[in-house]
Amino acid sequence: MNKRKTQSKKAILECIQRTGNYGLKSDNIESELPQFNRVTIYRILQSFIDDGIIHKVISDDGKSYYFKCKNCGEKHFHNHYHFKCNICEKVECMDNNIDVEVPKDYKIEHVNFWISGICNSCKK
Repeated sequence: MNKRKTQSKKAILECIQRTGNYGLKSDNIESELPQFNRVTIYRILQSFIDDGIIHKVISDDGKSYYFKCKNCGEKHFHNHYHFKCNICEKVECMDNNIDVEVPKDYKIEHVNFWISGICNSCKK
């Protein structure tokens, strides 16, 4: 199926790409792009997830953060952790892979590690 490249998709993707390695909450996207309604934003975010363009992480406080995928091929799997700074509240994808072992009869489908602390910028 050929997906249309609409102005709303372009604007939302640009919004996420501007954050670099940091995650963006959906309410930040809504406030930055008030011309698009909430339903449109969530629909587009979900289509980006389904297409492997972004990934979503739910924080320890239940908020969803969206990150631009990097180095994703056909297999859309993120076995890295996310770090949230307790001071500036930025959430960042960390490139360190995490190896998780489960019993041989189990199959891992999703890994979500959430770490909080103080980032390098705020530590200075």
